[in-house]
Amino acid sequence: MDLLSEYWDQLISAFWMTIKLTALSAGGALVIGTVLAAMRVSPIPVARWIGTAYVTIFRNTPLTLIIIFCSFGLYQTMGVRLAPESSPTSLVDNNIRLAVLGLSVYTAAFVCESLRAGINTVHVGQAEAGRSLGLTFAHNLRLIVLPQAFRSVIAPLGSVLIALTKNSTIASVIGVAEASLLMKTMIENEAAIFVVGGIFALGFVILTLPMGLLFGYLGKRLEVAR
Repeated sequence: MDLLSEYWDQLISAFWMTIKLTALSAGGALVIGTVLAAMRVSPIPVARWIGTAYVTIFRNTPLTLIIIFCSFGLYQTMGVRLAPESSPTSLVDNNIRLAVLGLSVYTAAFVCESLRAGINTVHVGQAEAGRSLGLTFAHNLRLIVLPQAFRSVIAPLGSVLIALTKNSTIASVIGVAEASLLMKTMIENEAAIFVVGGIFALGFVILTLPMGLLFGYLGKRLEVAR
């Protein structure tokens, strides 16, 4: 309890940063992943090839490497800044946004595959009916296919979100002050490795367990009847 009271404010701040990283990266991954899924099922061969190449590359590249590339490659080598230089917290904000970028582009590959599986569950006759009514591929996908696909893959998307929450700890490699960076600091300062590890394990269980229960419930509640 003494350890908790001493580090309480820092723990709240660190886990809040983890939540922000997860939420922002989930939004970015959902947008990118939806576009990629549309490309994967597109009638245009080049679009399918680009979507397939993206998924293959990012699913098989370690997340740590992607995060480090965002920091050392984009920022330090190429000079790409995602935060205004005049801001007093410019470096911190830039690292956070680079971490969000890396997490988003990595997770998007898994979102894409989940959505593509959902698209494949939609009966082909429904898409053909849309085409017979004069709908374009984009309209057909947006109005008929994707709404059903999303409902079919709520539970898998929940699993992707839980994985993203745990993957957000990789952001510590570029100095983002989230949970795992504080855990490292506490382990270095305190001779209580098991207690510190237990605190952070419990923190992540508190974050991820409700997600699993919520997405499991929504998956059953909104499942498309076949």
